[in-house]
Amino acid sequence: MQTLWNEWRAIWSARSLVWVLVQREVAARHAGTAVGVLWPYLQPLLTVAAYYLVFDVVFSMRLGEGAPTHAVGTFLVVGALPWMAFCDAVSRGMNSLIEAGSMLQKNPLPPVLFTTRSVLASAVIFGPLLCLVALAYTPLHGFRPAMLALLPLMALQLVLCVLLGYLLAILAAALRDTVQIVGFLLSVGIYLTPILFPLAMFPANWRWVLWLNPMTALVIGYQQVLLQGNWPPVSVWVAGLVWLVVLALALNILVKRSRDQLVDWL
Repeated sequence: MQTLWNEWRAIWSARSLVWVLVQREVAARHAGTAVGVLWPYLQPLLTVAAYYLVFDVVFSMRLGEGAPTHAVGTFLVVGALPWMAFCDAVSRGMNSLIEAGSMLQKNPLPPVLFTTRSVLASAVIFGPLLCLVALAYTPLHGFRPAMLALLPLMALQLVLCVLLGYLLAILAAALRDTVQIVGFLLSVGIYLTPILFPLAMFPANWRWVLWLNPMTALVIGYQQVLLQGNWPPVSVWVAGLVWLVVLALALNILVKRSRDQLVDWL
């Protein structure tokens, strides 16, 4: 894991530069808009608000037994917002090296800085929105100590997105088809995550398929905390850590093998 450790040291050494790059990327997302800095926040917020309005207010749809809550819109928001954050971070992280190709060819900067920039820019946008949703859901169960579990869940998701985004960014540099393949998987991945339906509604013999999605454990954790005020079960943390270890090992190998060719691929 020495290679991955060196990547982390590069991020830490250039942390001031990374923060400047993050600020510029966030600013670029709303450049030229009338709403300004609020626009990146309004898009996902309006999306989840539409879920609540349509399913809970207009149609009053309800989930059956075994669901952490019976209101469909309320259930959807808790899973949909972290999923949007995951898709945004992974997608932008995957494209980060391709977009920074000309800069990397002229400057000997560590490539990991650009992937980290893209993922952190997404975190700057979606992190406050998740905290806002957490406050909105407090009346469901009161403010319990389990609400503190939201912080490690968000940290776990951030690290997961950095590792996965960087791994995919290297693969996309070597093979551009990666962008199309991952884009398709992200578009259908919501159906393989307990976001649109509770885990209990999925056939028991096929639930293992859901755990192939790295967001399944995190979504279950968010649902436990925000909908019921409970600490996430041990399985959530174990599955999340397993994904981190697997991605870290794969990334360590990929960075080591692609180090000399990466700039040429770009």
